[in-house]
Amino acid sequence: MQISDFLLPKDKVAYIASAATMLEAMEVLENCHYTAIPVIDEEGKYVGTLSEGDLFWKLKQTPGLTFDNLNQVKVHEINRRIHNESVSIQAHLGDMLHLAADQNFVPVIDDNGTFIGIIRRRDIIEYYTTNITD
Repeated sequence: MQISDFLLPKDKVAYIASAATMLEAMEVLENCHYTAIPVIDEEGKYVGTLSEGDLFWKLKQTPGLTFDNLNQVKVHEINRRIHNESVSIQAHLGDMLHLAADQNFVPVIDDNGTFIGIIRRRDIIEYYTTNITD
């Protein structure tokens, strides 16, 4: 088994650009029904994970910020409380499994640090349930 065997490729993953607005991020989260998504910079590099809680705390802690002006805040301006560590596509399977124990998904990067997809903890559990247990 390799990390690539579990990869959900970027074109099938909900993610947000760091230059996107807070309103766009809320819409992506609403449409994909996830509570957190990867954040990608203008070069395609993984820079962190944005969660619903990050958006909530930004709204709560920013005087004058309302639903009417969320398009004035960029994703890169939002403090992120959780940082899902990424794993290289070339890493050992054990490295990915270690991260998946604490993260709902593991962002996967190539040798240049470019985001290429995620591995969902759910997929790992389903694989082991199907292939390891009776």
